[in-house]
Amino acid sequence: MGLHLAFPHLITYRKTNSDVFFELGLRVDGRRPAELRKITSTTSVLSQADGSAYLEHGNTKVLAAVYGPREPRHRALVVHDRAILNVEFNIAPFSTGERRRRTKNDKRLLEMASFVKQTFEPVVVTTLYSRSQIDIYLQVIQQDGGVLQACINAATMALIDAGVAMTDYVCACTAGWVEREAAIDLNHTEESSDASEVTIAMLPKSGKITLAQMESRLHVDKLEEVLQLAGEGCKQIHLVVDKTIRDRAEDLARKLAV
Repeated sequence: MGLHLAFPHLITYRKTNSDVFFELGLRVDGRRPAELRKITSTTSVLSQADGSAYLEHGNTKVLAAVYGPREPRHRALVVHDRAILNVEFNIAPFSTGERRRRTKNDKRLLEMASFVKQTFEPVVVTTLYSRSQIDIYLQVIQQDGGVLQACINAATMALIDAGVAMTDYVCACTAGWVEREAAIDLNHTEESSDASEVTIAMLPKSGKITLAQMESRLHVDKLEEVLQLAGEGCKQIHLVVDKTIRDRAEDLARKLAV
């Protein structure tokens, strides 16, 4: 007589890449929690602008252009003792898979432009350029998380490239609570996973924060660790931005010496 064994329904669990990476102390893209994505940057990419910069932060790509100081387009905007900052923010329709075309008055675009303006108003020495206007144009070419930080860093380089006086560099970085720990420089996948994130803009010399933008709620017990991590990221980004500026200055010096 044969032996018949009855088994209950078996449930097979297969680990995802996210599970495996977490067990190894890695994130979904293989980075450590405190590791930035690769940053590539250059300046003077637009001949018609007074200053410009192109920055790739991972797969996020942005272009910044600065025009001015120049005469304001509308007399009503003239301020007799300082310059005014104007920031315009645009996202290319092909920058994401959704192919959504945003209008100039899109709420999100206006909000991002406002964040950038708030960040630079205390840093640009506007009193040197009375009765003038400085325009900062930001174009997001490709999005993969960290758009605000990338735009602020690109704007810093473009302003310096234009010769606009600032009290310090402005370097920005995003950090957040992903899965069960704090992580720096979130990509799109991490931002889309209901992660709580904060973007800060810092002046490297003084450590002063000129912007702290929180996208979602974060418990106070976790906030300090996230802010500290973002601050460390700003310091790392400062090294990259500073090298880009210095390399450009050395290149110009060599050309003038010929």
